[in-house]
Amino acid sequence: MSLSLTHLRLVAFRSYARLDLNIATTMIALTGANGAGKTNILEAVSLLAPGRGLRRASPGDFARKQQGIGWAVTATLDTRSDPVELWTGAGTDARRTAKRDDKAVSVLSLGRTARLLWLTPALDRVFVEGPGERRRFLDRMTLSLLPDHAETATRYDRAMRERNRLLKDGGDNGRWLSALEAQMAEHGVALAKGRAHALSSLIAAQGTGGAFPRAEAVIAGEFDAGMGAEDFARTLADGRGRDAQAGRTLTGPHRSDLAVRYAEKDAPAAECSTGEQKALLVSLLLANARALHAETGSAPILLLDEIAAHFDATRRAALFAEIEGLGAQAWMTGTEPGLFDAMGASAQRIEVSETADGSVVNTSPTRG
Repeated sequence: MSLSLTHLRLVAFRSYARLDLNIATTMIALTGANGAGKTNILEAVSLLAPGRGLRRASPGDFARKQQGIGWAVTATLDTRSDPVELWTGAGTDARRTAKRDDKAVSVLSLGRTARLLWLTPALDRVFVEGPGERRRFLDRMTLSLLPDHAETATRYDRAMRERNRLLKDGGDNGRWLSALEAQMAEHGVALAKGRAHALSSLIAAQGTGGAFPRAEAVIAGEFDAGMGAEDFARTLADGRGRDAQAGRTLTGPHRSDLAVRYAEKDAPAAECSTGEQKALLVSLLLANARALHAETGSAPILLLDEIAAHFDATRRAALFAEIEGLGAQAWMTGTEPGLFDAMGASAQRIEVSETADGSVVNTSPTRG
């Protein structure tokens, strides 16, 4: 049995004063006009994982301003064992917290329960944006496979920021710098190894042929994933002068990049058409889902915002078939109900609309 969400409750979240949604299937199509509130539902589900959600927003941005009470997302998940209730939210202080079965847990620990993958229109440019966007994309994939990856990245970033501050301040901070560099080395090597494991798993899990192209991907940059902690610490110590002058740390996994190519065409993803880039993204997402299924025995929940925008009917049908074959629960949005006709009668169709009181849903829309 794969992971699936069976009930979602939103309180004062974005455009929703309140939402109670029961889900009884694995294929969910959310349709409605732009701005109606479809993506807000996907964003709420994405907060069941560590991080800032699919829009990378701050906790204070989620609250419905008209109510002034903070916000909350509650979900019941069917897992391979017993159902689990996850809660995350923030009060008026905008400090996000989390619970599992009504017991307080860290937000970072959510990834051990909810394995989520998503694609949004903002990711359509990931291959042509700067390396920071591709690192975040790679880290999301890694986090799905290795839930502790988020904590490793947080510890690495914290040590690096403190090191940068000490270098900027100057003075006799050699012992403190050495301690921080040891922390950076430990967590940085773990960060790089996690990324390398995730990418290797994804590449091995890619399908052959079909509607979505095979991607070739490598982690590029000065930092060698095979570098040991002692060597990395020594590199950091040797680079203090250069880093102090630059005002930042110039070597480490925080400067790595994800280089992706369209295998059949032997072309960099950045040089492919918009449609080809979207197909490559879907190919990597499906490979990620397969890798998760292989390693955990359960497919993840997929959140696919405006997924059909660049695909014709044939490729849409192929995507739906791939998802059904995985057994993954998929939440998809689109402006037109007809985009999801190939999903068949078993899919759950939800119409989202905007009213004077906020967004509302109709779980039994009329199909025209």
